[in-house]
Order: sequence, then structure tokens, then C-alpha cells
Amino acid sequence: MAVTRLKRKAKRNKTRARVRQETIQRLNTKPVIKSVDVEEIKEEFKKGSKGSAKADTKKEEAKAEKKEAKAPAKKEKAEAKSEEPKAEKKEAKKAASKKEDKEDKE
Repeated sequence: MAVTRLKRKAKRNKTRARVRQETIQRLNTKPVIKSVDVEEIKEEFKKGSKGSAKADTKKEEAKAEKKEAKAPAKKEKAEAKSEEPKAEKKEAKKAASKKEDKEDKE
């Protein structure tokens, strides 16, 4: 009887073993940790968070001030524009209606 070799099965077993070993090595590796001053980072974080909160409130206040400064000027312009043409239009309508009334009476 001839001896048969299971070449494909041997390849599969070898690759499975290699993959297991690579996975174990990958999971056991530790990242390189640089020397870091933790206290310094904490202080920077505290300063940064307080500073950003103050900056946000300052920005909001500045925006509110700009809106308030622009609002009266806009209102005055709008009132001046809206009052003059409206008044003129009303007067023109009244004059036109009076003319029509007079023409109808005659």
C-alpha cells in the first residue's frame, strides 16, 4: 500500500498555528510609554478649562453688546424709512379718494 501525504491539511495546520502565535504576540505587546509629567498635564487642563469657559462668556457678551448697539440704529433707520413713505402713501390715497368723490358728485 502506498502512503498518502495530506499536504493541504498540513499547510492549514501550519497557518493556523502561525496565526495563533501572531495573535498572542500582538495581544501581549505593550505600547511604548514616554515619560510624562502627569501633574503638569493636570494643571494645563485646569487652566485650559477655566480659560475656555471665560472666553466663551466673553464672546457671548461681546456678541450681545454688538447686537444691542446695532438694534437701536436699525430701529431708528427702519422707523424713519417706514414712517415717511407710509405717510406719503396715506396722503396720496386720501387725495385720490377725495378727487374721485368730487368727480362722482359732479
